[in-house]
Amino acid sequence: MSQITNRLGADIGGTFTDVVLETARGSFSTKVLTTYGAPEDAIIDGMHQVCAKADISPADIGQIIHGTTLATNALIERRGAKTALITTQGFRDVIEMRTESRFEQYDLNLTLPDPLLPRQMRFTVPGRIDATGAELVGLSRDDITPVVQQIAAAGYESVAIGLLHSYLNDSHERLVAAVVADLMPDAMLSLSCEVSPQMREYERFNTTVANAYIKPQMKSYLGRLRGRMQAEGVGCNIFLMHSGGGIMSIESAAEFPVRLVESGPAGGAVFAANIAARYGLDKVLSFDMGGTTAKICLIKDQTPKTSRVFEVARTYRFKKGSGMPISIPVIDMVEIGAGGGSLAHVDAMQQIRVGPESAGSEPGPACYGRGGDRPAVTDADLVLGKLDPDNFAGGTIPLHTDNSAAALTRVLGDPLGMDATTAAFGLAEVVDENMANAARVHAVENGEDLSDYTMIAFGGAAPLHAGRLCEKLGITRLLVPPGAGVGSAIGFLRAPFSFEANRSVYMKLSGFDGGRVATLLAELQAEAHGFVRNCDPGADILSEFKVYMRYTGQGWEIPITLTADQAQNPDAATYERLFEADYTKLFGRTVAGLDVEITVWSVNATTPPETVEKITLANSIGAADTTTARPIFDPAGAAFVDAQIVSRADLTAGQTVQGPAAIIEDETTIIVPVSRHAIRQPDGCIDIKEGRA
Repeated sequence: MSQITNRLGADIGGTFTDVVLETARGSFSTKVLTTYGAPEDAIIDGMHQVCAKADISPADIGQIIHGTTLATNALIERRGAKTALITTQGFRDVIEMRTESRFEQYDLNLTLPDPLLPRQMRFTVPGRIDATGAELVGLSRDDITPVVQQIAAAGYESVAIGLLHSYLNDSHERLVAAVVADLMPDAMLSLSCEVSPQMREYERFNTTVANAYIKPQMKSYLGRLRGRMQAEGVGCNIFLMHSGGGIMSIESAAEFPVRLVESGPAGGAVFAANIAARYGLDKVLSFDMGGTTAKICLIKDQTPKTSRVFEVARTYRFKKGSGMPISIPVIDMVEIGAGGGSLAHVDAMQQIRVGPESAGSEPGPACYGRGGDRPAVTDADLVLGKLDPDNFAGGTIPLHTDNSAAALTRVLGDPLGMDATTAAFGLAEVVDENMANAARVHAVENGEDLSDYTMIAFGGAAPLHAGRLCEKLGITRLLVPPGAGVGSAIGFLRAPFSFEANRSVYMKLSGFDGGRVATLLAELQAEAHGFVRNCDPGADILSEFKVYMRYTGQGWEIPITLTADQAQNPDAATYERLFEADYTKLFGRTVAGLDVEITVWSVNATTPPETVEKITLANSIGAADTTTARPIFDPAGAAFVDAQIVSRADLTAGQTVQGPAAIIEDETTIIVPVSRHAIRQPDGCIDIKEGRA
């Protein structure tokens, strides 16, 4: 993969589409406003811009890696295809009943999110597989045909098939799929035994429905993208970033589009992990703040934390259980706040609230002058002096400070008796404190102390807020890498080809069957390797083995990593020792007298990570020369201060900048707080630390 020259990374966000081109002559990047009607237009526009900068033709591009929020947005905004669910008789309402847990225990007016499909779009067939995979009640074509005929007559575009315990025995699901294929040849199919072959029917059914719901739209988009690229003379392969932090083929992405959910932020986590490896950092908090959302990820030992389930479209922000669970391999990221386009309002308690509604790129924040009349985070940053109205996005998007001040005054200032500056200060502090609180909770849930961590900030808005976030969290070091404004797109170019295969097979250690385990893991390894081979036929492939274990009677498992030898020669005593070590690390002690059980088995196939050259830190050679300054609001002192303005391009290795300061570049601005100083490292990173230089 690294031998291919002229590689393009493209990340479609809610506000901006980021495009990065890496060539033998260096890296070239741009940000263009996302075009909602035809998202491929923004990619084509950005591609032509970076090709012009690099002085190459689009036909010279050797590889394209793409990530997008389109799948996520389609689920959040309920803009999917007309979809039917076929499930087991008696289980029609599983996706509506959920798990019956209350994410707000004492809210008497709690409203659970509506399921993706209402009841009239859910159908049932007889037949029953039990929890061991044995057939309890048979299923025939005659049982299925009337149901499928009813679905066909109603004009459904996509069909999700999720039957009970199909992860152990998929014969009934395959039979239903065959009947649907015969009677509805134009309909798209999603089978739970392929999309998410794991236990827990609510999560599995919901994931399969989500895949079916967005499949026609994503398949159409990917087809249009490939066609447009070919029309532009681009003949190379197009790959997609998936939510697990790896790359998959465009064919696999079209078949399993649910794996593209969170693909953009996953690229950012890969980008941060690459920087962590370069600096030899074992504890990193990645902070990705773009135009629409902000996310954090814990990166330990230069590897992002992963999970098997995550939630989309939470109706109560930060509340687990209030969203739509998607059961696929994913980098474990937490949405911790708003992006630059997130809109503010005053609630019934006369408090400033920010998000989740966003101005996006159409019309955008008030300062864009494109018709937006409500204040966004970017408007507050502009009024507080963090942004230069004449140099936003390299001067391509002029900002209107008067529009921002008017919107802040009307929506926040007048109801609360504040001027525009105080309203902007309040808005910014609400955003930063929300993010800090969510980061603290996430750290505690994972048994981590963030004061031991280094923050790596990227995304167009993150460098504006990261310094203040570090002050609130007690983090003493912040790195802002080169290309931070387009960090996720760069991360796509650092990601390996990978695919994770999962399967639920319940087994207690007291009844451990080593031969069955070895066979199961070998099958999963072959499945995962097949997907990677489809992307890169000649690549070396590494295998990562995990089992998910718990004490009998517990509700959730913890992941246990195995070596290749432990996977090929499984031993119950070894698995128990590994489980107890990780359980003790997480919870402080083991539980005596309980059997241990394994519920999920996983193999991730991946190409080797690219070699990262360790950085040698620069020694200070003195302060950078500055000739300009402007007032920037210091939230710690609640007053404007004279801040020096430094161009990032003018800094040389070892030069320092004492806060307060703004280090400017085309794609973002780095705010150095009064309490910090910055030094430019040899690789171009801006290294921000506590105290004076």
